[in-house]
Amino acid sequence: MKFLENESDKIEIVDGPVDVPAIIDSMVEQLPTDNPFYVMDIGDIVRKHQQWIEKMPRVVPHYAVKCNDTDIVCATLAALGASFDCASKGEIAKILSLGVAPERIIFANPMKPASHLRYANSNAVKTMTYDSDTELHKIKQYCPDAKLVIRIRCEAEKAQCPLGKKFGCDPVEEAPRLIKIARSLGLEVVGVSFHVGSGCADFPIYYKAISYARDLFAYAAQLGYTFNLLDIGGGFPGDTGTSIDEVAMIVNAALDTYFPDKSVRVISEPGRYYVSSAFTLVTNVQSKRVCLNAKTGTIDRMMYYLNDGVYASFNCVLYDHQVPRPKLIGGQNGKLYKSTIWGPTCDALDQLIETIALPELQIDDWVVFENMGAYTIPVASPFNGFELPKVYCYISKRHWEMLESLFPQQNECSLTASCNECMPNSYESVAACA
Repeated sequence: MKFLENESDKIEIVDGPVDVPAIIDSMVEQLPTDNPFYVMDIGDIVRKHQQWIEKMPRVVPHYAVKCNDTDIVCATLAALGASFDCASKGEIAKILSLGVAPERIIFANPMKPASHLRYANSNAVKTMTYDSDTELHKIKQYCPDAKLVIRIRCEAEKAQCPLGKKFGCDPVEEAPRLIKIARSLGLEVVGVSFHVGSGCADFPIYYKAISYARDLFAYAAQLGYTFNLLDIGGGFPGDTGTSIDEVAMIVNAALDTYFPDKSVRVISEPGRYYVSSAFTLVTNVQSKRVCLNAKTGTIDRMMYYLNDGVYASFNCVLYDHQVPRPKLIGGQNGKLYKSTIWGPTCDALDQLIETIALPELQIDDWVVFENMGAYTIPVASPFNGFELPKVYCYISKRHWEMLESLFPQQNECSLTASCNECMPNSYESVAACA
């Protein structure tokens, strides 16, 4: 299976279901305490894909590579028949190297460097977004036969990472003008995209955004365009215990209302949905400090220093506004103390949790953080010379065999896996095996 076959020695194939807690319990007894590590459950991604297929069958997922660009993640999704949202030349090159057809890629960064446009053009990646007249003139120069998707702004009031300040044009005031400019330049605009914000907690906003898109489809028809693509972006939840049921119901209802014609292709750009719960991070207490009350001599606060911090995996605290939730290994009990958790670097910014109630921890105790697959690994740096966590990958034998059987279908298909004719075949295979 392209990459996975070459890296099979890095993937542990187990006979039964992947039991992440049991795997961690076994690993902490064997591994040294120096470095943090991840346990990745590949089957979790497979199950997420199955759920997407069942709940939003019209919406073809284009995985947002920036969320977690681990090769095994991308190769798994390629085998499952997902397509990809790439934001740069580097991400496009990574996905093309897996054997993914360029038609399965949307270049979804509205502001693209000229060299990246030239690369996309030379590699037949034609579908791309825009939200300004400056970008249109640049695309005209470097990728004149692009299939353009105008990105509008329709942002949720509650989102983990709002994006509207940086990207998207006003759907009423700006979008019609930008479609008209594209027409005057002889560029092909094929549809509308939006992104309600990463980690959206305001699902009805999808309905509103889809209604805006419907209006722009109608406006474009007056200019002679026939739009055939709707991109509903990302924002879907992916942590353990979350569900896409509500957002799927809203999206499906909006599509039935505004886009009942199935000739319009609907895509999305999920990121955290696929990978958040698939990765569990295991860290270790390397140092501790007991802060005493100067008057009473009692403990005011415990301070713990882990071997991973905001410059590595926990950059998600700064970049993605995540709130880490530690789990302890070993069943520590006893009195709870007001505690602060720090990363290992010499920067005071390197704080994971300011205040949390914990039993007293000791040096070399292990601390586990679930839901650590989104916006962690790609942004990590070895600041201060600390090693980045290694990823240990696990998959059930059943899921491994399923992926091996699916990948040749994707390579041999005469259509693209992003089209409505091909995807249901992959969907049925996944639903049967997941």
